[in-house]
Amino acid sequence: MPKVSVIVPCFNEEAVLSQLFERLDKAAAAWGLDYEIVCIDDGSRDQTWELLIKQNQTNPRWRCVSFARNFGHQTAVTAGLYYAKGDAVVVIDADLQDPPEELFHFFEKWREGFQVVYAIRQKRKETIAKRFCYWHFTV
Repeated sequence: MPKVSVIVPCFNEEAVLSQLFERLDKAAAAWGLDYEIVCIDDGSRDQTWELLIKQNQTNPRWRCVSFARNFGHQTAVTAGLYYAKGDAVVVIDADLQDPPEELFHFFEKWREGFQVVYAIRQKRKETIAKRFCYWHFTV
C-alpha cells in the first residue's frame, strides 16, 4: 500500500494542536492509505514540543523533530522533506488555515497519476490591502 507523509511545521502552536491532532487523524482515516505525520517544532517557546511528544506516544504515526532554535518555516519544511518516508508528501500549516479534510482531494489526484498537486485559495480573510497584494503577485 502506498504511504503518504504530511509535513507540519510548528512554531508556538500549543493553542491549536489538540484540534490539529483530532482533525488530521479523522481525515487520515478516510484516505485509504498508509500515512505518517512529520511535525517539525521550529524552536517553539511554548508547550508545542511536549504536546507533539504526547501525540507521538499516543499514535506513533505522528513523528516529531525539534530544532534547538527558530530557523524559519522553509527550513522546517526542508527538514520535514528530509525525514519523510512517504511515496508522496504534503505540507500543511499547523494553525489549520489548510483544512486537513481537503487533503483527500490531493491524494485522489495523486492516485490518478499527477505528480504535483497544489491548491489556490479562493477566499481570504485578510484585509483588502493584503488581498490586493496577493492578487497582484499571482497575475
